[in-house]
Amino acid sequence: MKTTRYQKIFITGALGFVGRALAECYRAFGAEACGLDVRADSALNIVAGDVSKPEAWQSAMDGCDLVIHTAAIVTNNVAREEAWRVNVLGARRVLDAAIRARAKRFIHISSLAAMRFNVEDRADESAPVMPTGNPYVDTKIASEHVVLAAHAKGEIACTIIRPADVYGPGSRPWTVIPAQMIQKGLFLLPAHGKGIFRAIYIDDLVNGIMLSAEKDEGAGQIFILGGEQAVTCENFFGHYYRMLGKGSPRVMGTASAIAIAEIGRVVFKLLGRQTELGRGAMEMLSKKNTVSNQKARDLLGWYPQVDLEEGMRRTEVWLREQKIL
Repeated sequence: MKTTRYQKIFITGALGFVGRALAECYRAFGAEACGLDVRADSALNIVAGDVSKPEAWQSAMDGCDLVIHTAAIVTNNVAREEAWRVNVLGARRVLDAAIRARAKRFIHISSLAAMRFNVEDRADESAPVMPTGNPYVDTKIASEHVVLAAHAKGEIACTIIRPADVYGPGSRPWTVIPAQMIQKGLFLLPAHGKGIFRAIYIDDLVNGIMLSAEKDEGAGQIFILGGEQAVTCENFFGHYYRMLGKGSPRVMGTASAIAIAEIGRVVFKLLGRQTELGRGAMEMLSKKNTVSNQKARDLLGWYPQVDLEEGMRRTEVWLREQKIL
């Protein structure tokens, strides 16, 4: 994609990994990009606010013809009420603001986590979803319902994106945290490392999101982006081990990995420190099914262009620039 039909784009989570990458691309195309985050950045036209509260930030959306909602709590270790407040109520508040601003399109960034219960290989967007008791998974499912209801009612044309596991420069969950945990000897893989890591490089995700907004065929649709290639967790995270000169990933059976991760989660909680260790992470890394990108190919003409080797090469350059390696 080399151009955009939108003149002014509002992005929630605009200083986050995906939000920042989207804003940079739209600016490169000559569009005005502004947005919302938990802290302001006047140089980038980003205001501070809470997506779950109808505050002054909503007026910053005036004049925007495209709204992309990336803001969310992205962790397995969160209280259910807090996850609902940000991920579900927040989605409705942003929709309300977009409707008042008379935006033409609303793009909601969900997650493949909405399909975590599904074990069918190459499952597509028609696969039924099911709550699991995990606050992140359940609120991602619920937020999709909020967006689809708004579209069905005719309030605004909406599209839902389910990204696979997004890695690359700036990715906290799948680049920065794994590298730091490997350095500290705290990283482990369940399913003896044979779980499938459903990877997508950040540039490919940004391209897919933008295509879904540009094409009329994207309205009212859910799109899976990434996760079609079968890459084992041992293979994916092995790249970070080699970058760090740490040998091979530490692998074990899923039950043992969950037990160790849960102990780690409790210890970190007692110390008052945030961690991604726990049952949720181990269950996710033990999944052994891929998903299908066929719908995105058919309706959007989208397909991943950055393979794992090239993506990891770019990621290593960034990690060294940031002195994380």
